[in-house]
Amino acid sequence: MREISDFINRFDANISLDEASLVKKQGRCFLLDKSLKRLISEEFFYAGTYLGKTKKGIFFPSFYLLAMINKGKANKILVDAKTEWLFICGRDIFRQGITRIIGSYKCGDYALILNRRGECIGFGKILSDLDKEKKNGVVVENILDLGDFLRREK
Repeated sequence: MREISDFINRFDANISLDEASLVKKQGRCFLLDKSLKRLISEEFFYAGTYLGKTKKGIFFPSFYLLAMINKGKANKILVDAKTEWLFICGRDIFRQGITRIIGSYKCGDYALILNRRGECIGFGKILSDLDKEKKNGVVVENILDLGDFLRREK
């Protein structure tokens, strides 16, 4: 489950996941409590809390995992209403749309993107120094947002 811990570390976060409670099935990773783990068979499709999947060595998180990371210390960026909508539509984030920065913000790190209510709407990759007041240019690249599910619908 190294992929999950490496992913969590990209947010400068530290959440503890009990290795004994993690189950991997066809690249998908689930968190199960002990009583549920005893009941599942080798043929299960979905059980417990879905944390994400690994595909070609790259980990793709679920929003459950992002919510778990959001509960603790992690890189977080709060955005205004307009930026929230644009981010959910798949757009990147400009500096003027950021209302608050929590945690470290090194270039290349990941940050959770939160709306005004503190709800995680996705995550992005920090592209430049967030201290500088840049009026032009993207500072956070959108990697995953809630709107992704709708955009995949055809």
